[in-house]
Amino acid sequence: MTRPTGRVLTLLELLESGGTRTLAELADRLGVDPRTVRRYIGHLHDLDIPVEAVRGRYGGYRLAPGHRLPPLMLGDGEALAVLLGLVAAHRTGLTAATATASETAAAKIRRVLPRRLAHRLDAVLDSLTFTGPPGPGPAAAPDAGVLLTVADAVRHRRPLSIRYTDRRGRHSERTLHADGLVVHSGRWYVTGTDPGIGEERTFRLDGITGARTLPGMFEAPASGPEPAERVLTGFATAAYRHEVVLHVHGTLARIRTRLPASVATVEEAPDADPVPERWYRVTLRVERLDWLPPVLASLDLPFAVERPGELRDLVAAFADRVAESARRTLPGPP
Repeated sequence: MTRPTGRVLTLLELLESGGTRTLAELADRLGVDPRTVRRYIGHLHDLDIPVEAVRGRYGGYRLAPGHRLPPLMLGDGEALAVLLGLVAAHRTGLTAATATASETAAAKIRRVLPRRLAHRLDAVLDSLTFTGPPGPGPAAAPDAGVLLTVADAVRHRRPLSIRYTDRRGRHSERTLHADGLVVHSGRWYVTGTDPGIGEERTFRLDGITGARTLPGMFEAPASGPEPAERVLTGFATAAYRHEVVLHVHGTLARIRTRLPASVATVEEAPDADPVPERWYRVTLRVERLDWLPPVLASLDLPFAVERPGELRDLVAAFADRVAESARRTLPGPP
């Protein structure tokens, strides 16, 4: 690529970043004089790229809405972000575009990726599972370099050394045999085994500040729950202030509408008869109990509280408030 052509493409990339760029700023960023910048603007016009001049004290140049999308200049990290966004939206059913549109858009970007980056992206996609649609609030995006390194280790069964900061701000360095990447409620997790203690571990990717592969390979687990299931079970069994045990009569699908796998574990009662509606033993670990009575009421299923006794009192108080509201009448017009 000749130097003038490279500068024209750099000019386009600057304009695509948004806003109005002054002539002096563009000249400085490109390392040329203002007259040359105007000539490069002319080259973009010749390519039917809609660049408009903005007059006045704060004037300069900016991209204007055009009749077609101008060529996009994406860096490696930007291309990775766009492709992962398309894949996530397609797999979780959040995209408004048709499946064909998503696939063709992804294919166009993949065609221009450097082969090295394309292989690393394949490692991410091969290792990735989703537990469901993203949750509310902004997602905690992992570092692109960490994500690519972890995904490569998952795909090729290579040990990892990671630097990790937990939610209390404590720093540590761990060795991990990573076996899966999971996206849950907008957050990224890596699952695996700590070879030093032989225990399964799950780490949030945005807590990993550095990752590098180690020599050698490890054997994949012969059996056991899938990575997404381990992430959900980890949430449901985490250590919290209260352990709640309930018995609920209904179908498993109905119970899961209000008590998903990330919140509760569900097991059949030992004497359950083989019918779709039966008694299930439900266990939750929670910091607070006050949100449970309205959730249990919304199930509209028979239930009994095994423990704690404090929850029985909260359920009874909630029922009294609902009954009182049902009996309440407003005074009529005078």
